[in-house]
Amino acid sequence: MDSPILEVSHLAKSFGDNLVLSNIDFSVRPKDVTCIIGASGSGKSTLLRCINMLETPSSGNILFHGEDIMRQGFDVPAYRAKVGMVFQNFNLFNNMTVLENCIIGQRSVLKRTKAEAEQIALEFLDKVGMSPYIKAKPKQISGGQKQRVAIARALSMTPEILLFDEPTSALDPQMVGEVLSVMRKLAAEGLTMLVVTHEMAFAKDVSTHVVFMQNGVICEEGSSDDIFVHPQKQETRDFLARFLER
Repeated sequence: MDSPILEVSHLAKSFGDNLVLSNIDFSVRPKDVTCIIGASGSGKSTLLRCINMLETPSSGNILFHGEDIMRQGFDVPAYRAKVGMVFQNFNLFNNMTVLENCIIGQRSVLKRTKAEAEQIALEFLDKVGMSPYIKAKPKQISGGQKQRVAIARALSMTPEILLFDEPTSALDPQMVGEVLSVMRKLAAEGLTMLVVTHEMAFAKDVSTHVVFMQNGVICEEGSSDDIFVHPQKQETRDFLARFLER
């Protein structure tokens, strides 16, 4: 079995007196699609932000290929290039074109030449179906299209893992499918993904590993079948029943 790319152990995060994450343990191996599910406020997005060092964990460890990402002197920008993130609200630069949005990180962080960065960006924009819009500004395209550009931008950095923080929650219902379709394709191609999502059908179909969180702790984890077909904990059954009712 491949050794983990990412190992999270005994992770905790507090904001003042508010303990948001407690004793989080799990690992991500190459080609895993790990979906993190749970009610709003269960700590899912905070966990992702800790993994990408947008929040500093209060205690515990996050190892990337065995190296502690919280140690003094660790190169966080280089790490973020390898552990990319797709945000809820796209985070595109509004003053740049679609193509420029996908080039800037490659140029500034990876020091690629303009020609090389452009070629890579065009390849991934084509993959997500956005090559006809390379000269458009974000305000000229739909939410679903913006999210596909955000995915292409993250892929252009050639990450080892891509983190998705509820990538469809800011979208109109008719646009959700186009983004999930891109994500399904990436999963099928073997991209390692860590996805916070409320899209239960996607999580059930695509996950190799599911983590169910409640009140800042991991309540249950396992394969898609373990969680969606044979959940062991009553809390997991109750949570899934609420989604099935919808």
